[in-house]
Amino acid sequence: MPLAFIRSLLFLLISYVMLIPYIPVMLIGWLLPARRRYYVMFSYGFVVFWLARIIVGLRWQIEGREHLAGAPGRLIASKHQSTWDSMILPQLLHQPAFVLKKELLWIPIFGTGLAGMGPIAIDRKAGSQALKQIIKQGKAALSQGRDVIIFPEGTRYSPDAEPSYKIGAAMLALQAKADVIPIALNSGCHWKKGQFLKYPGTIHVVIGPPIPIAGKKADALTEEIKQWIEGQQQRLYRQYGCPNTGIAPERQADR
Repeated sequence: MPLAFIRSLLFLLISYVMLIPYIPVMLIGWLLPARRRYYVMFSYGFVVFWLARIIVGLRWQIEGREHLAGAPGRLIASKHQSTWDSMILPQLLHQPAFVLKKELLWIPIFGTGLAGMGPIAIDRKAGSQALKQIIKQGKAALSQGRDVIIFPEGTRYSPDAEPSYKIGAAMLALQAKADVIPIALNSGCHWKKGQFLKYPGTIHVVIGPPIPIAGKKADALTEEIKQWIEGQQQRLYRQYGCPNTGIAPERQADR
């Protein structure tokens, strides 16, 4: 535990220091062309990953990249367990538009930079209006050739939390006539929501084949998305365990 604390503290301090050069970019990044602005701002993710690998001993593996072989303008439904997720996905996709809560845009400096990347910012308290925002802005982003990332549970969930899938991803898929590419991951086992400590190991990301929408209703499509993602989640936990929750891999649990 002392070593994990020291590594986590060092990682946090250096990552904050490395963020300083990005502050002017977040404030005046609007002056850059949209494509360049997007990748300059998200390049900070490469810095964080490098620090996480060197200091914490945190690596990652991607499975199923071939399922992203289609043209941009794809709808992604991803599990969300950690801040780490929001930094890896832009590196795999084309200028993705994240569906996120609008309160993030109110954070000083950070919010300005985030707004410059064209997210789909919604008011979670708005009920049906929030769903309309997702559909309208999501369709617009897809038509522009941008990938759209939606976290079907709406927020970060711990690995041991009961899943709670919302209907927004399915509704957008049906309205935009876009098949859904599901993603499972176990980032929360090493970089847990709201937790200071980071644990060494390998984060696994599994990209699934597109889930077709033809002939389906929103409820059925939501359930299919959930079953695929949660099935892969359980596979990852059985195969690799989960240090943050005490879940042991099967080869150890069976001894």
